[in-house]
Amino acid sequence: MHHTPCFLSLPGLGVALVAAALLAGGCAGRPELPILEPTASPLLAQTSARLDALLPADVLLVGEQHDAPAHHDLEQQIISSLAARGLLAAVALEMADTGVSTAQLKPSSTDAQARKALQWDDAAWPWAAYGPAVMAAVRAGVPVLGANLPRAQMAASMKDGSLDARLPGPALKAQQQGIRAGHCNLLPESQITPMTRIQVAKDMAMAEAVHQLLLPGKTVVLLAGSGHVDRRLGVPQHLRPGLNAKALLLRAGAAADTDRAEAFDSAWATPALPETDYCADLKEQLGPSAK
Repeated sequence: MHHTPCFLSLPGLGVALVAAALLAGGCAGRPELPILEPTASPLLAQTSARLDALLPADVLLVGEQHDAPAHHDLEQQIISSLAARGLLAAVALEMADTGVSTAQLKPSSTDAQARKALQWDDAAWPWAAYGPAVMAAVRAGVPVLGANLPRAQMAASMKDGSLDARLPGPALKAQQQGIRAGHCNLLPESQITPMTRIQVAKDMAMAEAVHQLLLPGKTVVLLAGSGHVDRRLGVPQHLRPGLNAKALLLRAGAAADTDRAEAFDSAWATPALPETDYCADLKEQLGPSAK
């Protein structure tokens, strides 16, 4: 289709003056076209082919290991592939709180503008890791939204006994045990129930964010830690019945916990990471309170 340049509708203005105006403010009333990632990359093609086994889906829940670089690469490829097919509805992030969005940004927006829109906390979530996936959506003209429970709401969640009933009994106990293990059995027992409530509240917030982004025939992608996308315990427990949601586990190294396989629709293995003593780091953070 032939598009008439917008400056032709401005008779009497010099070309140089119009060009300067366009550079300064853009062409009023005409939205920018999406800037899509190249699809010829072998890695992108491979990821796209693996995605076929999970589609169609109203929601694709991608569970990562936060410190695995290969997982961030795959997330960018997933978002780019869905965007190139015209199937990407929106991207929701554990890494940003509810209430923030890139919806007002243009495809040509910069990383700095996206970070500002999402109120990005680089100390907690390095932009170098997550920025490429976020910007793949922004350039495609697809909104990226925060989905996590805001910190200001956590104290109230810790005291909210109604959250204990939001999971079936066995799942609640498993979630509590996950909190113990995830904190290297260093938390006082009195903190297990309040911390579990925060986890449930986070999953509920992410589910509600997903619900608000649904579009017929397209897929909402949620990027979160693998525990949040566990079908038995996490976000899927709080999604509407009948929603076609697929949970994808990105797994670094060999599967040590094969019993979790039933909690995901698919698992994509990536190279193992160097051994890290996370418990030693936690003991240092907790100081004298650590057991």
